[in-house]
Amino acid sequence: MVDHGRLFKELLSTFFIEFIDLFFPQVITYVDKNSINVLDKEIFTDVT
Repeated sequence: MVDHGRLFKELLSTFFIEFIDLFFPQVITYVDKNSINVLDKEIFTDVT
C-alpha cells in the first residue's frame, strides 16, 4: 500500500518555498527562507 501522507509531506517539505510562491505570492515577501524548519511529526493531531 502506498503511504500517500508520507509522500505528500516529503513533497511539501522539499518544495515548500515554491508551494508558497505559487499559491500565496503575497506571503512570500514576508517569509524568511533561511528560518524555515520542517518538523517530522504533527504537533496537533486532534483539532476537533
